[in-house]
Amino acid sequence: MTIVKHELRQGKLSFLIWTGAIGFMLVICVFLFPEMKGEMEGVSDLFSAMGFFTAAFGMDRLNFGTLIGYYAIECGNVLGLGGAFYAALCAVNMLSKEERDKTAEFLLAHPISRARIVTEKLIAVLIQITAMSLVIYALSVAAMTAIGEEIPWKELNLLHLAYYILQVELVGICFGISAFIRKGSAGAGIGIATVMYFLNLITNIAEVAEFLKYVTPFGYCEGADIVANGSLDGKLVAIGLTFGMIGVAAAYLRYVRKDIQ
Repeated sequence: MTIVKHELRQGKLSFLIWTGAIGFMLVICVFLFPEMKGEMEGVSDLFSAMGFFTAAFGMDRLNFGTLIGYYAIECGNVLGLGGAFYAALCAVNMLSKEERDKTAEFLLAHPISRARIVTEKLIAVLIQITAMSLVIYALSVAAMTAIGEEIPWKELNLLHLAYYILQVELVGICFGISAFIRKGSAGAGIGIATVMYFLNLITNIAEVAEFLKYVTPFGYCEGADIVANGSLDGKLVAIGLTFGMIGVAAAYLRYVRKDIQ
């Protein structure tokens, strides 16, 4: 597992920065809840009358006066976008950076198969996003405990599970893309995550675009749906994981045959 250890050491600073930034913002959001709790009823009524804007973010179906309603919107967007960006950035450069940094010859000179290289690099990415998700989950629970609010365990666990699955799906898709490009592209990773996010907003606004929920991983991370149903949409999750597995399969098929320069 030499490559795994190397990738974890190389990505340590990025991991600390992204995890620290996302975790800090979530903790601040949770700490603000007691100060805003008394005013949330009026805010909920105001948001429910704002038409397309509230529909886009699901605010017309959540009660801002409850911790989980507040958390699903305010913290959910931070966790969703932040986690998606980090997962996409980790994966989209993982295979291509060897050519970009001119280290491919050194790596491939070792007695190790290309398939194993792909496997160990994929494991390294999954370890990083799993560690980030666990740290952020622990910080959220600690913050809720600190403000003295009763923790809505079921909904909280489902929300964090949904965003973790989203990150896994994006890792699979961007990891596959990484095998096809030569110089790496952080813009491609950020772009994919951003497009997926806005596709979900369009789905919430326009019923005619509801089919897009089957394309974007943010479709099964919708806080309003998770809180209302008390479960994840199994069909959307299965479709999303299938997209991720297709990306991983493409990475193996491409990288083992690729003319690496």
